[in-house]
Amino acid sequence: MTQSRRLAPTADTTRSRTFTWEDPAVGLPETDGRSGLELLRAMSRGELPAPPVMHLLGMDGIEAEEGRIVVTMRAQEFHYNPLGTLHGGILSTLLDTAAACAVHTTLPANTGYTSLDLNTRFLRPATVESGMLRCEGTVISRGRRTALAQAHLTDERGRLIAHATSTCLIFDLPGTA
Repeated sequence: MTQSRRLAPTADTTRSRTFTWEDPAVGLPETDGRSGLELLRAMSRGELPAPPVMHLLGMDGIEAEEGRIVVTMRAQEFHYNPLGTLHGGILSTLLDTAAACAVHTTLPANTGYTSLDLNTRFLRPATVESGMLRCEGTVISRGRRTALAQAHLTDERGRLIAHATSTCLIFDLPGTA
């Protein structure tokens, strides 16, 4: 019979994190009449609040142009899974954000979208040593009701960490049709 013994840490290893965000409903009246590209550019300039998920995960910024977006996020300990690497769900959220927002850059005012699927391939682990992560999303094909986009996630040294493709459903926002 073997006994396991939990070792007490020799130093305080406790971490804490606080973050703030703005009520996402506050900026909604300002979005009316703006295209997706205009909305994302206004967020990148700080004229409109970023979505709360960006604050939750610590996403740093957005660069947007027609059919393309770049989102950055520094790899941090609070993103870790039990094995000491960034959790796949965190990486998937970053990939989904980039792919879907790339589609958003192509949409006219009062048009919404939602991800129908996200197909992800993880190629290498990410840790805090990965530094600033860069996720570039691009539109592959956009139709009237669906769009196909992809996202590439790279570490600070430019190594590919993960790739994803996503199909988005495009629709008129309620009350605007």
